[in-house]
Amino acid sequence: MVVVGNITVGGTGKTPLVIRLAGWLGEEGLRPGIVSRGYGGRHGSPVPVRPDSDPLEAGDEPVLLARRTGCPVWVGRRRAEAARQLLAFHPEVDVILSDDGLQHYALGRDVEVVVIDGERGFGNGRLLPAGPLREPVARLERVDAVVAHGGWHGPALPVPRFDMQLQGRVFWSLPEPERVAEADAFAGRPVHAVAGIGHPGRFFAHLDALGLEVIPRAFPDHHPYRREELPEGTLLMTEKDAVKCAAFGLRDAWALRVDAEVGAGLKTLILDRIRRRHGPETP
Repeated sequence: MVVVGNITVGGTGKTPLVIRLAGWLGEEGLRPGIVSRGYGGRHGSPVPVRPDSDPLEAGDEPVLLARRTGCPVWVGRRRAEAARQLLAFHPEVDVILSDDGLQHYALGRDVEVVVIDGERGFGNGRLLPAGPLREPVARLERVDAVVAHGGWHGPALPVPRFDMQLQGRVFWSLPEPERVAEADAFAGRPVHAVAGIGHPGRFFAHLDALGLEVIPRAFPDHHPYRREELPEGTLLMTEKDAVKCAAFGLRDAWALRVDAEVGAGLKTLILDRIRRRHGPETP
């Protein structure tokens, strides 16, 4: 079990990292599965998530994970139970990735990877509700690695650190997902952008870096969109938002595909931990 989590509230980039790790593990001959809570979903008991699952039922991030990875994905409030169900239905799976779950201590784990936001860091350093921390910063002393989204300029960390960037300049059409367009196609004309993620400003800054001048509108993380909330005209959004908005029949809406770029040393570290704990015969 590889747990990808954080010690702060808000989005840090866990889901794109899980997608990257699933790809890495598959390249090494492993057969990964993924478990998640399915935040915003309506299921308490473990259920499978398919690429065509309703994100209002299963959660937006699990549906995105199922679409992007092709791995078996199960959600449940009790992630250990979700993992058991996943293995019962998919005995070929030999490594499980948990999207979030660092604080879910009923869930066994071989590797812990914490994602931190390089811009926001640890805020005021206080625990909830006085600050943004779910656990004290000292919790990092017990994890295997830290991934810093956007780089890190804070104090020295007690475990290996790997910097991560989200890269992408290709958009796919919501009504015709096989149709794609480069960022240049949206330059020089009015474009709206929405983001219902943990850190919307990061998405809007990414669009700005692509040379696009957008009219931004931020929504809360995991926002359950309604058609009437969305502006008319050309509309750009994240893939996480797209899984919830695809059914609205938007004619000119596009989702930005992003991929996590992180040092390959993280792959080596995770494989080393898995082999050390489960034997050298692990692929």
